[in-house]
Amino acid sequence: MRILLDTCTFLWISVDSPKLSKVARSAYLDVANEVFLSVASAWEINVKNGIGRLPLPMPAERFVADVRRRHQIETLPIDEESVLAIGRLEKLHRDPFDRLLVSQAIVHGMLLLTPDPLIAQYPARQLW
Repeated sequence: MRILLDTCTFLWISVDSPKLSKVARSAYLDVANEVFLSVASAWEINVKNGIGRLPLPMPAERFVADVRRRHQIETLPIDEESVLAIGRLEKLHRDPFDRLLVSQAIVHGMLLLTPDPLIAQYPARQLW
């Protein structure tokens, strides 16, 4: 299975947070699954860290790369098809980063690992 991590899920994985559900933890640890972090999430982390809303133990560029490497998480680039598909989504969620993640999950047939109840209203496959 191909799994796309929500930004908060990635951050919780980085610190082995108890906020991760057992189902989510099992899914991302299952070696049979391919786990991805969208470039949109790396962008969100960098933006929020830069404005002081997300303190990190090191610069964002090192943090994201380090966590991805330690947890064998692949990068999912932002592609034109996913960006344009956002326009077909209902306006249920105002966060542009989350809307892009939903779009990428749909376009690429991925399972989105997220606790966000607003995202659960979209037709993307989700797990938590």
